[in-house]
Amino acid sequence: MSFDIWITYVATVLLLMSTPGPSQLLMLSNSATNGLKRGIFTATGDLTANLLQMLAAGLGLAAIIAASGAALAVIKWLGVAYLLFLGVKMILKADRKAAQATPRASRKSLWMQGFITSAANPKAVVFFAALFPLFIDGALPFWPQFAILSVTYLTIDGLFLTAYGGSASWLATRLKGSARLWLDRAGGGFMILAALLLGLKSLRDAQ
Repeated sequence: MSFDIWITYVATVLLLMSTPGPSQLLMLSNSATNGLKRGIFTATGDLTANLLQMLAAGLGLAAIIAASGAALAVIKWLGVAYLLFLGVKMILKADRKAAQATPRASRKSLWMQGFITSAANPKAVVFFAALFPLFIDGALPFWPQFAILSVTYLTIDGLFLTAYGGSASWLATRLKGSARLWLDRAGGGFMILAALLLGLKSLRDAQ
């Protein structure tokens, strides 16, 4: 893969990530509530799901997943319901957190939230299967090029998620009292918004 092609790919990925999606909103919420060090586990869960989706695309499973409309719908709506549940739960706990300290979410829970949010969009497999061939030279070995594209995407995505999480964590450490209470409520709101975005995307895909 030539350097020019790789740079074009990087620019394309940056443009695709310029608008926050469900995973970015979840990262904002979890980092504001639990701090960046724990929020990183949310990013790790998201990137793990992305990696599996890339591998599925590389192994030629995109066509199978695209043909399984019922399975897609079930996975996506389960993800929507899960995020809605977490968002409402966070808002309801906000008042109690103002009165007493509440244990932070476990690393496993944060990882699972990130993984489920990303995995709730199984059509990402189709997306990667459509994106990667645009930058792969058929005259060169496939898997080394696939590895470069995958690692580049995961690195950029990880940097974006870390930037979102770092900003939210920085803000959370500087807010006290009622301001922090409203930040916690906003965190729940971000999670609900992420669920709504996933739901709207699912409705559009069904049309």
